[in-house]
This record gives sequence, structure tokens and C-alpha cells, in this order.
Amino acid sequence: MAVPGNPLTALGRLRRDAPMTVAGLSRWRAIIDSDGAVPARIKRLFVACAATVKGYEEMAERELAAARDLGLSEDEAGSAIAILASCRGEGASQRFNRLFQAVYPEAGEIEADESEIAVGDGEAAANFLKYFGTMPPSLGKLLELRPLGADAYYLMREGTLAGTALQPAHAELLLVTVLVADYSNWAAVHMNGARKAGASEEAVAEAVICAVPAAGLSAWVIGATAMDG
Repeated sequence: MAVPGNPLTALGRLRRDAPMTVAGLSRWRAIIDSDGAVPARIKRLFVACAATVKGYEEMAERELAAARDLGLSEDEAGSAIAILASCRGEGASQRFNRLFQAVYPEAGEIEADESEIAVGDGEAAANFLKYFGTMPPSLGKLLELRPLGADAYYLMREGTLAGTALQPAHAELLLVTVLVADYSNWAAVHMNGARKAGASEEAVAEAVICAVPAAGLSAWVIGATAMDG
């Protein structure tokens, strides 16, 4: 059976020539589109973000609109602008913002001044040690060579994980979906972060599954391997 609103599973040629593929796609979608360890509205946001970073804007907009229909708030959706800025840079964040404005037209543009935020001596290093347990070599090098960059990293990381309308566990899981969609081994870091924030193994698995529509079966293989790492 075709998934309502999903143009791929509705393709007559695919349904005729590859009915097992359609049946498999429908089962992945059944996990994503229903409330489970993670609410469906949040999972549709995860899929929209994965599609955004892969450049599939039509898919991303469709998923974000579906998330809104399921009750995703403007603030929850807008959280992805900051999260994508941190994990995939300005281009992905701007692309998602355009989709956000299309799906939430009442949100409009917000006028706000940049806040001055001081970072104390040793604050960034303490934050890294608390989160990672040990100092990652990449961040140790940043602290040694360009301490201002370490402050920048700390501010963006903390703002992403604790400074949005998403629950910290859901922010971590969104990062899992995006990283798995890019086949990145760094997904394991945020899986652990999600667990520390209260996410179950089923929730981590659902976040990995949210990468499958944008990145195929390899996303599950990469993600499941990271879960065991």
C-alpha cells in the first residue's frame, strides 16, 4: 500500500516493478509517521532536516508541512535553523530557514540584536570535558592554537543542545539523523549525548530510521554500527 502523501510509494512503475521495495518503504514510513519512542511530529522534523542537508528541498518541505500538521510548533521547527547552523553550516541553515518560512508563513522575520555573551577562562574546556568525558584531540588542538575558536565551538554546541525549544534529547537525536544521513561516524557521539539526556535505545533507533528516506538503507547500517560503538 502506498503511504498517503508520499509520491515515491505512489509511483505506478515502482508499485508494478518493485512491490517489495514499496512494501519495505511503507514499513519504514509506518515507524516514522506514528508516535513511538519519539513523537511523530518530531520524527517528521528529523526527516525534513536530513532531506535539507541532502539537498532534497521538495521532500524537506513536504516533511516539515506534515510535521506541522501533526502539531509541530513554530518554535520547535525553528530550532532546526540553529541546529543545522552548528552541524552543517550556514548553507544548510539558510536552506532550512527558507523552507521554514514557506511552511510557517505567519512566523515572519524576527528583528533581534546580537547578544553579547562572555566566556570565562577555562569555561569552554570544562564544558568539553563534562560532555565528552575526555578532551577530544580536535578540541584540544583548538584550545591550544586558537582559544577564541574553542569559545566559538563551545557556544554553538551548547546553543544547539540546550538553547532551543526542542528537548535536549530530541536536539541530540536530530543531530543523529543528520549525521547518519551523511554516513558520518560522529553520530555515535550524539547517540551517547541523547542517552545521557534520557533517550531510550528505541528512540536512538528511530532517529537513525528517520535518515532512511533521505539516505537509503545504508543509513541504517551506518547508524546501527554507531549504536554499538
